[in-house]
Amino acid sequence: MLLFVVAIAACSRTPNTMPTGVGNLGPGGGAPGSQQEFLVSVGDRVFFTTDSSSLTSEATATLDKQAAWLNQYQNYRIMIEGHADERGTREYNIALGARRSSVVVNYLVSRGVSANRITSQSFGKERPVAICNDISCWSQNRRAVTVVQ
Repeated sequence: MLLFVVAIAACSRTPNTMPTGVGNLGPGGGAPGSQQEFLVSVGDRVFFTTDSSSLTSEATATLDKQAAWLNQYQNYRIMIEGHADERGTREYNIALGARRSSVVVNYLVSRGVSANRITSQSFGKERPVAICNDISCWSQNRRAVTVVQ
């Protein structure tokens, strides 16, 4: 009986030393200020509707988080990549990707991120993340990606 009471008491005093995040990187999946934290906790991409370069409310929410992170960690430069889905000509999609990257750059600058830290490039439909011939893939490819450098 005495052994049982001692065992229970010892268990109740054991501190929880397990990390709460992914691996040992913290709750957000990356060390504070790391590129991994930006990718996992902030989000590196926003999506657009068909043939549009207008920001959705979801996109502006993500970009607000990006701006806050980038204003806190000013040692990073970023590149905004503009992408389009496979429909349309190569030239049209390069121009659409450029408009998408430009609207993201302008939004981040309006939120205090220095324009000197930002470059942009359009890849049009040349770098899809999903390859198929339906809306499930097209919607993933209509995006702008913020690459922390």
